[in-house]
Amino acid sequence: MEYSIQKLEKSRVEIAVSVDKAEWKDLIQQAFIKNKSRFSIEGFRPGKVPFGVLAKRYGEEIFYEDAADLAIGKHYGDIVEKEKLNVVARPDVDINVIDADGLKFVCTVAVYPEFELGAYTGLKIKKVARRVKKEDVTAEIDREREANARFIDVTDRAVQEGDMIEFDYSGSVDGVKFDGGTAEKYTLTVGSKQFIPGFEDQLVGKKIGEKFDVNVTFPEDYHAEDLKGKAAKFECLIHTIKYKELPVADDEFAKDLGEFDTFKEYEASVKARLQKKADDEATAKEDEALLKAIMDATSVELPDAMIEDELDRQLEGMKASMSRYGLKFEDYLKYMNTTVDDIRKERRAQAEADCKTGVVLEAIVKKENLIPTKEEFEAELKKQADEAGKSVEEYTKDWDEYRYNYTMNKLVDDKLFKFLRENNEIA
Repeated sequence: MEYSIQKLEKSRVEIAVSVDKAEWKDLIQQAFIKNKSRFSIEGFRPGKVPFGVLAKRYGEEIFYEDAADLAIGKHYGDIVEKEKLNVVARPDVDINVIDADGLKFVCTVAVYPEFELGAYTGLKIKKVARRVKKEDVTAEIDREREANARFIDVTDRAVQEGDMIEFDYSGSVDGVKFDGGTAEKYTLTVGSKQFIPGFEDQLVGKKIGEKFDVNVTFPEDYHAEDLKGKAAKFECLIHTIKYKELPVADDEFAKDLGEFDTFKEYEASVKARLQKKADDEATAKEDEALLKAIMDATSVELPDAMIEDELDRQLEGMKASMSRYGLKFEDYLKYMNTTVDDIRKERRAQAEADCKTGVVLEAIVKKENLIPTKEEFEAELKKQADEAGKSVEEYTKDWDEYRYNYTMNKLVDDKLFKFLRENNEIA
C-alpha cells in the first residue's frame, strides 16, 4: 500500500491511497470469507462454495465493494494514526480505480485547524464605568416597596389611575362578540397599558356597580387579523376598586424584610448588590472587547465540518429547550414560518465566530499551560460542597462525566480570563 497526503484549503487534507494487486487479491479473499455463507450453488452445501467456482460463475467483481470497504477501513485509520491527523469529521471517500489489478481511493477529511496565534497579550482595552448612582439605589428600593405594597379597598370614590380593579367586560364588533373579548371579574391595574390604547383611560371616573360602555378602535397592527382597525364596544361593570399603599422607606420597612435592623443597613446592602451587578456587567463587557481584539489579531481557516457540527449542536439545544416546555420543534418552525435550512443560514456566521473563539482560546490555554491542577480541581469541589453544606463525597455522589467536565471547563475559563486580564491593559 502506498499513500500521499495533500493539504487543502479550509483545514482539509486529501489522503490518496493505492492498494497493489497482491494486497487487493488478499482483500478480495477476506471479502469472500466474510460473505461465503450467503451463497448457495447446486452441488455444494450452503457456505461451502469454493472461491474459484463463485468467481467463475459471477466474476470476482461481486466482492469488490466489500473488499474496498475493508481496505478503506484499515488504511484510513492507520494513516490518520501514523500521521497524527486530528480529524474532526468523517471522511468523504471517492474510489478512483477498482479492478483486478488493485484499488485506488481518495479520502478528503476535515482536520483541526493549524494557525499562528496573533497578539493576545499587551492589548489595550477601554475600562467600562462601574459607578452606581444614588437614583439607581432609590429605584431598586422603590421596586422592593412596590413588591411589598398593600391594596386597600375603596368604596367612597371612583376609579383613579393606578388603582387595581376587578371588572367584567364583553366586547363586540358591529354587534357581534369575538373570541377573547369577554371576561368576568378580571383584575387590572388601571394605567398599566395591558389593554389596547384608549381602553383604560375610559375606566377612570367610573364607580363600583356602574355599567358603562368603552368604545375603542383596534390598532392596525393588532395580532388578530379579523380585528385590525375595527371599532369595538365593550360593555363593562366594575366590582371592586383598590388603591396601592406603599410601605414607608424606614427602619420598620427594613426590619420587615427580615435581614436588617435599620434602613441604612438595607440601603447599604442594596448599593453593594447593585455595585456587584455593575462590576460583573462591566467585566463581561471588557472581556467581550478583549476577546474581539484577540480574535481580530488571529486568522483561522475553519473546516466547514466544524461549523456544521456547531450548527447541529445549536439546533439540538433548541429542540431540547422547547421539549422541556412541552413544545415541538416542528410547531415552532410553522409558527415562525421558517425552515431548518433558514435557521442554519441565519446562525452560520455566529457559529463560525463561536468555533473560532473556541479554537483560539484552546490554543492560548495550551501555550500558557492554564490547565487546572489536581489540587485546584479538588479545591473547587470542596468550595462548592462547603457552600452546599455537604462533604465532597456527598456533594458529588450523583455526578456524571458531564458535571465533572463542566466544573473543569469552568476552572479553565476562570484561569484563562484571569491570565488575559492580568496580561492586557484595561484602562
